Amino acid sequence: MISQVLKAPSQLARHARPLRLSPSTPHRNAYHHLGTSTTTTNNVYYQQQRMIPLLQHSPRVRFFSNVAPSMVLHNQQIRSIAFSSVPRMALSALRLPTLVAGTTVAGVTLANNKITDWTDKGTAFFMGGVKEAQKLLGTLQEQAEELDISIPEIHLRVPDAVKDFLASMNATEEESHTTNHQFAQAEQEKENEKENKNGGDGDGGGDNKGGAVAAAAAVAAFLNEDDEEEEKPKKKQRKNNDLGGGHQDEQLMMLTKKLIEIRSILLSIDHNETLKLPSIVVVGSQSSGKSSVLEAIVGHEFLPKGSNMVTRRPIELTLIHTPGEDEEYGEFPQLGLGKMHDFKKVQKTLVDMNMAVPDTECVSEQPIELRIYSPNVPDLTLIDLPGYIQISNKNQPESLKTKIEELCEKYIRGPNIILAVCAANVDLANSPALRASRKCDPLGLRTIGVITKMDLVPAEVGASVLRNSDYPLHLGYIGVVCRSPENVTGNMTSALIRNEEAFFQSHHLVYNQRDIQVGTATLRHKLMNVLEQSMGRSLYSIVDAVQQELEEARYQFKVQYNDRRVTAESYVAESIDSLKHNFKDFATRFGKPQVRHEVRTMLEQRVLDICAEQYWSDPKIAELPKASIDDIYWLYKIDLASAALTKSGIGRSTTQLVVDVLMSNMERLANADPFSFHPDTRKKVMSFTSEILRSKFLTTSDQVENTIKPYKYEVEVTDMEWAEGVKRSVGLLEKELDMCDQMASSLKNAVGKKKLKGAIKYLLDQEREDGRRQERLRQIAEEGGSATEEQLFSLEDEDAIKHTFYNPKILEKAREALFLRDRAMILKYRIAALKSRQCKSAENKQYCPEAFLNVIAEKLTYTAVMFIQVELLNEFFFQFPREVDNRLVYQMNRRQILQFARENPPIQKHLDLQERKNKLEDVMDKLSYLVKRQADRQARAKMGSFSGA
Repeated sequence: MISQVLKAPSQLARHARPLRLSPSTPHRNAYHHLGTSTTTTNNVYYQQQRMIPLLQHSPRVRFFSNVAPSMVLHNQQIRSIAFSSVPRMALSALRLPTLVAGTTVAGVTLANNKITDWTDKGTAFFMGGVKEAQKLLGTLQEQAEELDISIPEIHLRVPDAVKDFLASMNATEEESHTTNHQFAQAEQEKENEKENKNGGDGDGGGDNKGGAVAAAAAVAAFLNEDDEEEEKPKKKQRKNNDLGGGHQDEQLMMLTKKLIEIRSILLSIDHNETLKLPSIVVVGSQSSGKSSVLEAIVGHEFLPKGSNMVTRRPIELTLIHTPGEDEEYGEFPQLGLGKMHDFKKVQKTLVDMNMAVPDTECVSEQPIELRIYSPNVPDLTLIDLPGYIQISNKNQPESLKTKIEELCEKYIRGPNIILAVCAANVDLANSPALRASRKCDPLGLRTIGVITKMDLVPAEVGASVLRNSDYPLHLGYIGVVCRSPENVTGNMTSALIRNEEAFFQSHHLVYNQRDIQVGTATLRHKLMNVLEQSMGRSLYSIVDAVQQELEEARYQFKVQYNDRRVTAESYVAESIDSLKHNFKDFATRFGKPQVRHEVRTMLEQRVLDICAEQYWSDPKIAELPKASIDDIYWLYKIDLASAALTKSGIGRSTTQLVVDVLMSNMERLANADPFSFHPDTRKKVMSFTSEILRSKFLTTSDQVENTIKPYKYEVEVTDMEWAEGVKRSVGLLEKELDMCDQMASSLKNAVGKKKLKGAIKYLLDQEREDGRRQERLRQIAEEGGSATEEQLFSLEDEDAIKHTFYNPKILEKAREALFLRDRAMILKYRIAALKSRQCKSAENKQYCPEAFLNVIAEKLTYTAVMFIQVELLNEFFFQFPREVDNRLVYQMNRRQILQFARENPPIQKHLDLQERKNKLEDVMDKLSYLVKRQADRQARAKMGSFSGA
């Protein structure tokens, strides 16, 4: 056979005619040039698709409107056979004559002719030819070790048999190499046994067939080996193109990507209608397949599903393409939950947020913002809305249908793109999505029809719907299946597209037409292109709107805040500094003198209470100045009063007093500006203030109680201390007397002097009458008799008549006036006693209990304050500022800082206006860049047209 191959070097010229495909040539024309009729069976069509790796792909992909991207042939030529891909053969034939190269190529041509003849007899001899091809390859490798032949480009017309053979070889390698290899060996052994039985008899056809098979196997091996190396980057390129992430797509979608970023920034400012960029709004009836379409675009199941109405709020979905990254995750900007890599959690979060809308309302206009970052998604902005319903059930409000229609109408207004989703098994005339789109888009200029569930209707019926003839839309209809494959882990886009393509390829004669668009990949690219064009048209209008808003924001910022910038961090720092500064001022003012004043005031009040209880209410108080110095009654009284003061728990009461004073002052500081706007922070301040004081309370009270213990048994008083005690006692009683006079005067003014005097006289008369009555009853009792009923009734009648003259409230005021009068009289009496000669010496302490108790109170005050200052105040003043830093500053994260700053309405207003201005400036910079880029592209296009002319 080799000799026959070498005899025909010139046959290459007749067979090596190049085959070139025009970019606009459909599949059927491409297969016609390859020698394959478009009326072949589906199996032949599939084998023809397997020939695509033989074609050299262009890096730029152009998709047709009537087929899916993976079904389109690229602008390329038939792959040439380059024998430089066989290095071992090339090295062994370096020094051979050039004739060897020509004869080798002629041998290949002859092999093609032999293979064409051999295919008419069947395909059973292919596996046997593999062994012959291996033998031939080994022989060529041994004899042509130094051969180096490089043929630039040879275009061969490959027969159908070679196509079938290569298709089967590729299928074998992709599906199960080991199993098919064993199967091929078994078939080869059967063919060898058959040939041995035949003994090689006949007209030499066996040798010719073997040589032809060997040549074909050699060609297949060469082509297959070279294809495997060059097909790897092209598979990756095709994958990127299918996912909308190819290099050329990224160049084309740069405008869309930037505008989507701008849209997100503008939405974070406010939802002003003038600052909105177009989005793709997905509308359709319930169970029409809206969720399946969106999940097919994203590649994950993440939308709420259920038998009841689960989509109750608009879901504003932003898809962000992240080339070069393998990470896929979702984010909810409103919730601040961070990255969510598990899309089941995304679905659960969406369900919870939707079901938070009560059944009585069922629908809310509050949108849910969701961003999905993935290398497998295109840059798109989609809005999923609640599905249209015909009637509401018994648990839903009657107005639900109207509310859904109004909500959808709000979103499908211009310039948004309408994605009207309809099921293939439902008549388009009954589609509420198309009806709503016709209302807002009568000409169908911005409406894309998506026909789902194409596998549920016959192919001819589905094709008639997609031809866009009955209900025409300017952007046309796209048919999809969107049936997610089972048991797919990770992103399901590729598997879904493969399943979908397999379905449409099984009906390629129906769906492979110029005016029919099918497939999720086609839908993805359609959405990308339409959104890009819509956003491009909105570019200059949004520039004008943003420029207007920016000028207004700058003017307001200058007028209201004089261009003074503020941040949440600076506000927190200023607030904490103000709290520390106020606390420092309080600590400076509240020292020992202030603590001593508070403790002395408390103990002086206690001295007055003891004196009133032990002395001023005693009927013998008038006999005190005349009592003997050894009178045991008054000596016992003074000891009892002293013990009542020293053994009344001074340690705990004085410590608690100082703690209460500190807490009240800290509450005053916490309620001062700016913390009056921060209730949570105010609670924290009071909480750790209480913790610090409580931790020191027991230790301080025990120390104070231990230091005053000697005064519980004996108190030594110097003459100076006694003189000071007397002086303070006189001043204290005079102050108490003034208070009594003021209260009595206020009572007279409130009730009236005359009325109060009459009420007092009535009370005094009543007391005298009560005294006489009691005396009468006592006399009757002493005489041994009893009061008659007439006497008792007469007494009761007299009392009833007297009680009717005055209001009980006036009588109560009169009793208070009598008490103040008696208190003032006793105070005057005791002031005179303290000023007398009898109270000049400490030896007469039993005659002057007020002075002696005041001396003890002063000693207790001095001792208690000394330890309170050391054990409580100094520790509190030292520890509080550090707790402020630890509890308020260091534990606050960025979100808490922002929340703290925005709790203050003036600061929130300042931050909002400043943030608005900053974001508008950022948006304006981005828009200026895009406008400049668009102008540069237009200028380059004009220059290209001029140069072409």
